[in-house]
Amino acid sequence: MNDNSSLTRLFATFFKIGAFTFGGGWAMISIIEREIVDKYHWIDRKEFLDLLAVAQSLPGILAVNISVAVGDKLRGLKGSVCAAAGTIAPSFMIILLIAIFLTPDMITNNPILSSIFKGIRPVVVALIVAPVISSARSAGIGLRTAWIPAAVALLIWSKLPYISNPILYIVLGGAAGWYILSRSVRRHQSAKEDGRQ
Repeated sequence: MNDNSSLTRLFATFFKIGAFTFGGGWAMISIIEREIVDKYHWIDRKEFLDLLAVAQSLPGILAVNISVAVGDKLRGLKGSVCAAAGTIAPSFMIILLIAIFLTPDMITNNPILSSIFKGIRPVVVALIVAPVISSARSAGIGLRTAWIPAAVALLIWSKLPYISNPILYIVLGGAAGWYILSRSVRRHQSAKEDGRQ
């Protein structure tokens, strides 16, 4: 167990992630990676990429899925609950305050709030693009394999029936990964057997 992974630290770290990120799951990834990989070293970068792939494939909110997995790895069930609560609490409190004090007309017709949200939009785009690039580099996606995510993105964007369903590409990607891994294991085993003969 990591010494700096107390339940309070887990809650506070994921509370900060939940409080200072806008734009949903992908916008949070840079901050999550910096906190749990670079700052506290709770998991390594390769494990983070694997966790990110699993969390993205599962139903639910990406940040909550990652927080649950990290909390469980470090402190078990209590860690999962604390990390998930930390991620959810800021959004819950902000939405509660908005519901109590603001009406929809006050938000849409307020020039100050409209200006703030317009200013946040380009930053959210950068927060989404940055982890996509860093994840691609860490996953070993280069010029030879960049066509795969590009083609999948275009097919999903096409809105064609059946072809634009993201679940299809999650299943196909998992099946392709399983096939490639099993073929590699079989080759390795046959090479071992040939070496013994």
